[in-house]
Amino acid sequence: MIPGARPDLILSSGFLAFGRHVGFLRGLEAAGVDFDAVVGTSSGSIVGALYVAGHSPRAIEAMLEEFRRPILKLRLHARPLHGVFSMGSLIAFLRPRLPARIEDLPRPFAVGVMDADGRHRLLVDGPLPEAIAASSAVPRLFAPVRVGDAHYRDGGAVDRLGVAAWRKWRGPRDAIVHRVARTLGAVTVDELDDLVVVDSPPSGASLFSLGDVAAQIREGEARTKAALMEAFADRARAIA
Repeated sequence: MIPGARPDLILSSGFLAFGRHVGFLRGLEAAGVDFDAVVGTSSGSIVGALYVAGHSPRAIEAMLEEFRRPILKLRLHARPLHGVFSMGSLIAFLRPRLPARIEDLPRPFAVGVMDADGRHRLLVDGPLPEAIAASSAVPRLFAPVRVGDAHYRDGGAVDRLGVAAWRKWRGPRDAIVHRVARTLGAVTVDELDDLVVVDSPPSGASLFSLGDVAAQIREGEARTKAALMEAFADRARAIA
């Protein structure tokens, strides 16, 4: 990563890994890293969109209190064979906090989803709260979400990062990837050698509790600072 450059950010899927992603963003801010575009999948799309919309990591952390016991926010879907729960509560939560459409965000943003044919896609325009809800709709657990004229599910079911799709969208550029270890979703082999990668363990969260979110944030921040220091040092040695 080139010091002073504005890299893109890629926030992986991760089951209820909100605290991990908030810690990542806090680490970036502490290191003075600005960014350009953001790609988010599942929990990464929720935290990423809120951040791009102007909510600080601390503000997002405060929002998580509303979801400390996620099961209390869930509503059964009218057609349980399509998915046990509806994403209606998440959409209702996001609407007053985000622009209506992806392209209305102040920076480029893309949401990783899976289409009806099981293929990965990045949505870069269209209804924003619905796209994020779709990206978080784990198959069988949640019903698919209609976004525009199509229905989508959790992008992490086929690609937890969306790096290949990001490269097609944005072309050659630097990126910082926050990769939360897999709990659910696809096992993929990603070409990340030229990117800065921050690895975090699974959140340990469940539908009954997000767990120790403050500890997750602290750990995510520390891991991000360490990874950035190593990346800057490696680039400095390469230039020398």
